[in-house]
Amino acid sequence: MIPLTDRHSRVVPEYDPKQGYELAGSVWFQGWNDLVDSWTYNNRMKPGGYDLYCQLLTDLIRDVRKDLNAPKLPFVIGVIGIGGVKEGEKRPQLYFRQAQAAPALLPEFQGNVVAVQTAPYWDCDLDALQQRMERLDARMEQEVKKDPNLSQAARDEAYRKAVAENLTPEELKRLKGISNGGYNYLGAAKIVAPIGKAFADAMAQFCGKQP
Repeated sequence: MIPLTDRHSRVVPEYDPKQGYELAGSVWFQGWNDLVDSWTYNNRMKPGGYDLYCQLLTDLIRDVRKDLNAPKLPFVIGVIGIGGVKEGEKRPQLYFRQAQAAPALLPEFQGNVVAVQTAPYWDCDLDALQQRMERLDARMEQEVKKDPNLSQAARDEAYRKAVAENLTPEELKRLKGISNGGYNYLGAAKIVAPIGKAFADAMAQFCGKQP
């Protein structure tokens, strides 16, 4: 076990330093900014266009293990799944997902690094519903611009009427589960919670605890 330092005690003030703690594993789950970064990855639309990402992720795993003095620290790589399975068949996500998953295939990482595909947890219906709402918002914005003298109350009423005509109560209820953009998995617990469970299940297998 590793003793708790003063710095750690500030984060967990009630922790008993004599107990120490265990480094059970690490989860790496990011990628959107790299996916869309055509400056760094100027060949991202071609096979191997994200080889640099794969190299950097591999180095990150090695460096974290070295810095923490945990040479076999388990790593779970969450492979980007925005847009779902079909989106992963298109460029550039096809190549980016391959680059993210590649480190888990290296001989040195066998048995202690795993890539978890998150695309199966994407909710295509919820995404389509959000896009419908965005199109409705854009259309209403254009409509109100046609009459700059329209009062705010009139604008609000027109918007409420348009929403009622285009979306069912059940759809409006589902939209409440969205709190962010697609690049953040819509901020929807319906998507993110199962992804988190998949990461936990993968980590549990490393720890010898079947989910």
